[in-house]
Amino acid sequence: MDERLRFVARLLEGEKMAPLCREFGISRVTGHKLYNRFRECGLEAFKDRSRRPYRHANKLPYQVERTIIGLKNEHPSWGAPKIRDKLIRAFPMIKPPATSTVHAVLDRHGLVKRRKRRRYKAQGTELTAAQEVNGLWCADFKGEFMLGNRQYCYPLTITDYRSRYLFACEGLASVRSEFAFSVFERVFKEYGLPGAIRTDNGAPFASGNALFGLSKLAVWWLRLGIRIQRIRPGNPQQNGRHERMHLTLKREATKPRSGPAN
Repeated sequence: MDERLRFVARLLEGEKMAPLCREFGISRVTGHKLYNRFRECGLEAFKDRSRRPYRHANKLPYQVERTIIGLKNEHPSWGAPKIRDKLIRAFPMIKPPATSTVHAVLDRHGLVKRRKRRRYKAQGTELTAAQEVNGLWCADFKGEFMLGNRQYCYPLTITDYRSRYLFACEGLASVRSEFAFSVFERVFKEYGLPGAIRTDNGAPFASGNALFGLSKLAVWWLRLGIRIQRIRPGNPQQNGRHERMHLTLKREATKPRSGPAN
């Protein structure tokens, strides 16, 4: 307050506004505002003013706010639009509040129930067989394998549904989508694009946090014109041909055969 008083006093003594504002470290806009306020209010202009806004966007008269709460308690199923219609009829003399204002009043008093966001739950898709080669491919990760060097790998296998031909069996470092991208890109270039690909609902084929469970890999397939088939969770028999190939792969490749070689 003393600084403001000295500033205005020196202005009244005839000093210039611009150099005086530089000396006090304020802008000329602030300096003119202080001076004009002093001319209007006198010494009261140097006191700190409340920072409270002049009006509140969602502030309603007490009677109107109590009516909103009463209507909600009386009719718990009513929402803000219906309560607003009742207010217009009950208080025709006042400007009707916006629907968002009525909702804000209900929310402020804990009368709004927020719905929990539903996470995507895998359900599987319709499964159709293929009568020709490249009509349907099956893909899956065959668990976690420990190699002879004590390191783990994750074999990604891709087969043709009709011929049961094994297109790829790649031991990847993880099930992350960037590793699967490279395998599918190589197989597509070598054997062409299938009509559809059948997988389970695990990564990287699906994503529980994405829209409709579509992972980056699945979106890429759709952009290439490939239909997606997903088995129901807990039903590996829906991809039985591919799982049977995994059994053969495990028997033939996980350990050397016993006995003399043929």
